[in-house]
Amino acid sequence: MFTSHDGLCSIGELAERAGVTVKAVRFYSDNGLLPEAARSAGGHRRYGPEALGRLRLLRSLRTLGLPVREVRRVLGEEEDAAGSVLEGAVAGQLRELGSQLAALRWREAALRLVLECPPGERADRLRLVGSVAAPPSTAALARFWRAWLPPRMPARATAAFLDAAVPQPPDDPEPAQVLAFARLYALVTRPCTGDERPQPEAHKVSGSRGPAVLYAGLAQAYELAGARLRRGHGPFPGEELDSFVDAYASAYGSRDTPGFRSVLAGQLAADPRIDRYWELTAEVISAPGGPPQPTPGSAHDWLCAALDAQTAVAAG
Repeated sequence: MFTSHDGLCSIGELAERAGVTVKAVRFYSDNGLLPEAARSAGGHRRYGPEALGRLRLLRSLRTLGLPVREVRRVLGEEEDAAGSVLEGAVAGQLRELGSQLAALRWREAALRLVLECPPGERADRLRLVGSVAAPPSTAALARFWRAWLPPRMPARATAAFLDAAVPQPPDDPEPAQVLAFARLYALVTRPCTGDERPQPEAHKVSGSRGPAVLYAGLAQAYELAGARLRRGHGPFPGEELDSFVDAYASAYGSRDTPGFRSVLAGQLAADPRIDRYWELTAEVISAPGGPPQPTPGSAHDWLCAALDAQTAVAAG
């Protein structure tokens, strides 16, 4: 209780007891977060005993970083609903803080990258990493693949492909991973040259169902081949290759025959730009100095090598 005869206190006494400044108390009062009990004859603010607990709660909420609008929501709810509102506000603040921390970690790695490179390379390195936001966005990578995929690809199939093809930047990157992502961003945002094909000849499936069947089958084949890659196995004919070929045969309504495999091997030509994309993707998602993580691109190369080896044996 306050010691004054009327049980009220001045703004200065309230601020002192709560451990805040008079300016803070005035701010909360002016914004309707801390109601006044009365005004003195001279027009000075007077507060009741309940104001101290409310002010301490305000200080705690603000110390956690909650903005005034969220504080107002928490204080404005009934007692039985205030807990859920506070939980939501704190969860939102945690998400925002996580994004800020990710941006700081990315900037730290980018600065280390520039600082640790040879002096003659710093200007180019700075321009390269400076073009990428912190934390980086993958929107440009998704646009790149949307332009590359068949135009009549169903939305669900496109989304599934993008989930596998677009690497998520690491939360706590090393400088080498920042460099790889910056190079990846530069690769997908530069204009295409006239000799760059939008997609392999074998992927130009007609109709609306064909592309979905093809890419769903390829996803399964890449998963099987990725397991082989993780164990360090070289390419060889087996279940993985059968699944790979079946994806194309099903999309084209054909049978899996030696002749079909021979024609398919000739249509799956290398694409330097796509190959470079997958190389950089592996650098982004792999720990520096550790084994490269499989990507759809490395799985595709493994399967193509297995197909080439098989058709070469058959031709011989």
